[in-house]
Parts: sequence; C-alpha cells; structure tokens
Amino acid sequence: MTTTSTPEERDELRRTVRAFLAEHCSEAAVRAQMADPSGHDPGVWRRLAGELGLTGLAIPEQYGGAGGLADLGVACAELGRSLYGGPYFPTVLAGQSLLASGDTEACAAFLPGIAAGDTVATVAVAEPDGRWRMDRYATTAHPDATGGWSLTGGKVFVIDGMAADLILVAAHTDDGTQLFAVDAAAPGLSRRPLATLDLTRRQARVDFARTPARRIATADGAELAASVLDMAAVLLAVEQVGGARWLLDVTAEYARTRMQFGRPIGSFQAVKHKLADVLVRTESAHSAAYHALDAWAGGDPELPLVAALAKAYCAEAYVHAAQEAVQLHGGIGFTWEHPVHLYLKRARSTHELFEPPIAHRARMAELLDSAPVPS
Repeated sequence: MTTTSTPEERDELRRTVRAFLAEHCSEAAVRAQMADPSGHDPGVWRRLAGELGLTGLAIPEQYGGAGGLADLGVACAELGRSLYGGPYFPTVLAGQSLLASGDTEACAAFLPGIAAGDTVATVAVAEPDGRWRMDRYATTAHPDATGGWSLTGGKVFVIDGMAADLILVAAHTDDGTQLFAVDAAAPGLSRRPLATLDLTRRQARVDFARTPARRIATADGAELAASVLDMAAVLLAVEQVGGARWLLDVTAEYARTRMQFGRPIGSFQAVKHKLADVLVRTESAHSAAYHALDAWAGGDPELPLVAALAKAYCAEAYVHAAQEAVQLHGGIGFTWEHPVHLYLKRARSTHELFEPPIAHRARMAELLDSAPVPS
C-alpha cells in the first residue's frame, strides 16, 4: 500500500524538489536539453529517481515505492514549474496505469524498475487520426502461436516514445479494448520522433508489425484504458498549475520592477487587472486540479467527471497565463532569449495532449447526461 504524508512533509518535499530543479534544471539547462537528441540529462534523471525518489512516489512499498498521490502531485507541479524535459510524466503515468489494472504479476515485473528509475516507461493511446478515446482502436492485438499476443498498428503523440524502455499500448481485441505491455526493443516495433511545438517535451510515433506483447490482465480493459486517460488528465492539470504559477510569479515581479513614465508598470490599472485575472484563473485551476487528485486518491467514482473538468479548465488557464505573460513583458516577451515563450509553447502543447478542453467538456456533458437523476 502507499503511504499518506502530512502537509508539512509535502511542503518539505516541495522545497527540496524546487531547490534541486533550481540547480539542475535552470533555463540554461532546459535550453541545452532542447538541443540534445535525447531531450533530457540522464544524470539528472538518475538523481531524481535515486536521491529524491520521485519515480517511486505513489507506488506501494512492496514494489520499491513510497508516498502517495498527494506527493506525486507536488512533484508534477514542481517539474511543470521548471519545464523539466525528462520522461517523468509518462513514466509515472505508466506506473499508475499498471497499479490501476490490478495485475499483480505485471506490477511485480515492471513497477520495481519504474520506482527505481531504471525503466523509462510511457503510454501509447492516440491513433494516427489524432483521436485518444475510442470504442474500437485501430491498433489490434491477436493471440500468437506461443500463447502470447502480437500487435499491429500505430500510435502517435507518444510522450518520450524514443527514450522509453516499456510502452503500454491500448489496442482492440476480439474481447474489446485491452492494455498491452511492449518491450521497446521487441521485433516489429519501430519509432520515429515527431516535430513538436514544445521542444522541452519529446513525442514520437510508434508502429507495430506483429510485435510481441504482454496483455495486462484486468477485469475490464475498456474501463482501464479510460482510466489511463483520466489519470493523465489529472497529472497534466497539476503540471499546468505549476507552470501557470511560475508565469504569474515572474510576470508580477517584472511588473513591480519595470519602470515606465517614472513608475512601475504594475501600478497601472490595466496591468493590475490583467495580473488579477491571471491570479484568479490560476487559483481556480489549482482548486480544480487538486480536487481531481483528491478524488483519484479517494477512489471517488466521479473521477472521470472531475478529471475532465480539471484538464479543460487548467489547460485554458495555463494558456491564458502564458499569453498574458508575453504581453505584459512587452518587447522582451517576444524574444527567443526570454523564457516566457517556452512556457507558452508548453502550455499550447499540453492544451492538446490527452484531448483538448472541447473534448473534455463534451465528455463532462455525456457523463452528466448519463448520471442517475436523484429521487
């Protein structure tokens, strides 16, 4: 089982992670990794996993983990705040997907490596037509002669797909949707990087040609695939809040120190109103994201609804914060040398990842429409 931390322990974790990232994930380091083919520093990744234990958060102790989902939320927010470009998000999402399956054999096989940071993992859900949530995925899986399974098809927008050792794939079988674990070195698997707006987060297309795979045993494969998307929405929402807070802090500080007409620009009413609006949206995004995280931790059956709400709201709040930051920084905000544009690109990218807000609002409407009417 996972452990529950106190607010004081989470504050200490936040300070520790922030201090580590300030030293090892500075703007200069982020820009250096943008130019690196791997997209991240393996040394920093090992220290995140080994010294800080971040890859083991919310993984039960029996598999080498510690802490709970609240701690995982702290890590995701801080990594989003610093634009960390390593494979943390997809790896922890894959770990939580394995836990949600209830397949103890698969958990025993894969979670210790994930918790230790030795296994970089990701999830492959979106089809080449760009759709994430489907009744019938075009990627298919069939039993093979050895008693295993083989996959045929392709997936896009696979986060850190080029660096992953383990890929969890949603595919269609004769029994409906199922989740499969695939070794990235398996025969028949090919992958290529995708050109992306956000150079701080790598994505790939992964293709399967009768690729050997292991089925993740679960009671309902379609429900598990839907849960993976819900969990991804929550983790991304928390990350988006972290990025929006950085933008608010930096822009407010700039408004306090940038002088125009003999006074700080933050003293002008129009600037005050813009910053106040960003603050309100960021605080509201925080409430939505952490309510969804609490629902996940508590096993709330309304998680699909609140996850959709969180992703829809936080995605737009992050984009708004980034756009206003660019505007309020004036001419410098439009330059390559200033980091604000990097956050704008991350905001726009995460706006679309794991479905855009319009799709999440449609899902909310569908869920509310199908909910039982109170008597």
